[in-house]
Amino acid sequence: MSDTGEVDIKRDRLVITASALGTIFEWYDFFVYGILGALIGKLFFPSDNPTAATLASLAVFGAGFGVRPLGAILFGYFGDRIGRKYTFLVTITLMGGATAAIGLLPTFATAGVWAAALLLLLRCLQGLALGGEYGGAAIYVAEHAPKNKRGQYTSWIQASVGGGFLLAVVVVLATRTSMSTEEFEAWGWRVPFLLSILLLAISLYIRLKLSESPVFKAMKEAGTTSKNPFVDSLRYPGNIKRIMVAMFGVAAGLTVIYYTSQFYTLYFLTGTARVPETDALLYMAVGALIAVPLYVAFGWVSDTVGRKRILLTGYALSMLLTFPLFYMMADAANPALSQATKTSPVTLVAPDCEFNVFAAKHETECAKALNFLSKRGISYAKEDGSAVALKVGSAEVTGFDEKAYVATLEAAGYPDKSDPDARNPLLIILAVASLVALSAMTYGQVAAILVEMFPAKIRYTSMSIPYHIGTGYFGGFLPLISQYIVVKTGGAFNGLWYGVGVTAMAFVVSAIWLEENRHKELD
Repeated sequence: MSDTGEVDIKRDRLVITASALGTIFEWYDFFVYGILGALIGKLFFPSDNPTAATLASLAVFGAGFGVRPLGAILFGYFGDRIGRKYTFLVTITLMGGATAAIGLLPTFATAGVWAAALLLLLRCLQGLALGGEYGGAAIYVAEHAPKNKRGQYTSWIQASVGGGFLLAVVVVLATRTSMSTEEFEAWGWRVPFLLSILLLAISLYIRLKLSESPVFKAMKEAGTTSKNPFVDSLRYPGNIKRIMVAMFGVAAGLTVIYYTSQFYTLYFLTGTARVPETDALLYMAVGALIAVPLYVAFGWVSDTVGRKRILLTGYALSMLLTFPLFYMMADAANPALSQATKTSPVTLVAPDCEFNVFAAKHETECAKALNFLSKRGISYAKEDGSAVALKVGSAEVTGFDEKAYVATLEAAGYPDKSDPDARNPLLIILAVASLVALSAMTYGQVAAILVEMFPAKIRYTSMSIPYHIGTGYFGGFLPLISQYIVVKTGGAFNGLWYGVGVTAMAFVVSAIWLEENRHKELD
């Protein structure tokens, strides 16, 4: 609303547009890395073990999330002391600059370990910036919104996160298809990163037109701003409990659902289902495009029926539907693989051996066999034995012989690639859209939930810290932890249990301790 208490439609549209576009561009920067994780693994972490290279790349991806709480503390301090507007101008500049710099980095072939070290540094700068961006944008919009439209207004911030992923998918897909695979892997991968310079310029141009939040201006004029927001966040009566609920009941749950619908889905399609990356990105882009409007829809509905009710419903449906949706996706993406898994199950007979998924090279036959199966994305059972043997249906291969393993698997119907003629794109897109819809149900109203939980003078800090610890650690390391579970257990779907388990925890915490605050005044 305006300073006089009246709704200013033109001003509010500018506020929402500027905040949403900035969020799209900032998350675009972050997601580009995740989409190109496997290629970056080869370029910056070369290894004889492709699984190890990918996991190392995912670990650096997770590191960017790991420093987000530091960004929340740093920029939360400035957001509560100096203002919402200027703080998120700094965060988006830092994010755009770090992303563009990744596009200019030398690879391992040119600079050796320094290339990997510089990549890690830039990922940490991205995470630092993202730690301050989300809280600033969400609070800025919420403090301008009429009370009965707070969920609707802030839901555009949530939709922008999906929009950032969608933009990243489209740009990577367009760049890949415009050149040969050799050209893309040689230099074309840099283009999506360098595009950040243009996106940064657009976002800064729009955000510079904004004025400060009316709530912050009122606090500044009254002299009631916090002198030390971090300390005050810890001392404010009841705030520790609110921070814990925000972290474990809100941020952790919605984040694992979101990243399951995005990154885990991409790795599952390309790794387990053996779908070419270009096709997988296309399916994900279409599915996300269909479901992204639901972020705004659920934010709008939360203004009427309540935020907590929708959040808990989304958690419950996610726990019930995640496994069925992934099984449906697998059957549609690679029906031959699904059929072979049922008719000719794979068993690896092996002694208890040391298997390090990060090892550059495996020495023992047992470790080589485990690495082979994990690289192929094949589900298998384990059986103790004195010598290594691979059983595929009634066939058996003793020892480790990669060519013999491939021939035996192919004879049993295990394809190396997904057959495009046998694929069902509509079902794949439906599964992707359903997973994004579950994310929308849990994410669409979350900015309003978090903003309404905390008092104005410490809102930026109190909201940002639990959000980024929850998202940074529970969500940021989801690709790495899930893939690690798959590799260690032999079950292609077992990585999903991580997300389901975190969601169950979030459901319990929110059901018991999360308060419904949609009618709360933000002043």
